[in-house]
Amino acid sequence: MGIGVKADLMQKGWKFFDIMHKNRQVARIYENGKCTIYYPSFMPYNLYFEKSNDFDSRVNNLNNFYYWCASRVLTLDRKYAKEILRVIGAKQAVTDKDRALIAVSYHGLTLTDVFWIRRAKEQITFEELNLYSHSLSDAFADVSLRGKDITLQNAELFTTQDSAGDIGTVGVAPKAWVRKNGDFYLLKDGDERDVDAELLASKIVGCFKVDYVPYEEEFFDGIKVSKCKIITSEQTSIVSFEFIDVYCTNRDINKFEYVLKKDSYSYYMMNIIDYLIGNTDRHWGNWGFFVDNSTNKLQGLYSLMDFNKSFLSYDTIDGAKCQTTDKKITQREAAIEAVKKIGLNKISEVKKEWFSNEQECEMFFIRLEILEKSI
Repeated sequence: MGIGVKADLMQKGWKFFDIMHKNRQVARIYENGKCTIYYPSFMPYNLYFEKSNDFDSRVNNLNNFYYWCASRVLTLDRKYAKEILRVIGAKQAVTDKDRALIAVSYHGLTLTDVFWIRRAKEQITFEELNLYSHSLSDAFADVSLRGKDITLQNAELFTTQDSAGDIGTVGVAPKAWVRKNGDFYLLKDGDERDVDAELLASKIVGCFKVDYVPYEEEFFDGIKVSKCKIITSEQTSIVSFEFIDVYCTNRDINKFEYVLKKDSYSYYMMNIIDYLIGNTDRHWGNWGFFVDNSTNKLQGLYSLMDFNKSFLSYDTIDGAKCQTTDKKITQREAAIEAVKKIGLNKISEVKKEWFSNEQECEMFFIRLEILEKSI
């Protein structure tokens, strides 16, 4: 069937789209902005519809739908994004509506959850599209990780499932999903510093009592990359804090109090770990919750991951500004507050020989000592 984007899918006359959760029809959005919500409790956390005939409400519904679709597609700041979009026949998507076009072409598929988009009068089931049970073509990894082009002949052999996983994975660093022995793994590049930082940080995090994603060394096309196993499945999804913010804002809920109520231990451990490893990339898209797909209800915070920007706030003892709180405090202050709440929870020793950089080693143990004295 090929992997080209169908440019006419968002033109006038699209009638409606259904938001699906597996085979459950959750909601329908019409081209005039009217909507029907069949299962409110199964709505995506970052999608808000208002059942109203008011013109402004209908415009908001459309904009919210475009935003939700756009959130399921890579952004132009992703390395090799332009090459990926060129291969799939899509223009360089700038607006939410541009990116929505791409999402709709791929039924909004991602490997983060089980939502998808069904077009008007389309007869198709989740089982026919399900990324978790359909093999992805490793050939697309050449595009995602290296920016290489593919032949027209190969492009015609690809299906939406072959490329949707990569297109629906956000983040700046080049990355690609591959299937090995029946399991999905994410390969991530960037540069040698980022890969080494992720591997070292993963070792360090393993010395603390916290749920985290282990990263291993792998080679792709002769170049070192990091590799980790997928944490989602048909049973369990993830939703970022960025999307929880949308959910809480639309319901007048304090988002940080909401997080603490759900899983205070993992939240505090995240702040401890990020200070110790000098992580500068804990933005709102880089942490969030597991979701039980049978109920669409939040569980605890999902496994701590994405360490490739570690050791970048090691120029001062205080670290960078903490991104995981609404208070204007440093990572050091957030970590000290955390250890006072739950302790340090170190379960094994961090070894100095793991570090190849003497300054980074020294700073890590200075920070560790600060937290140990703060308990």
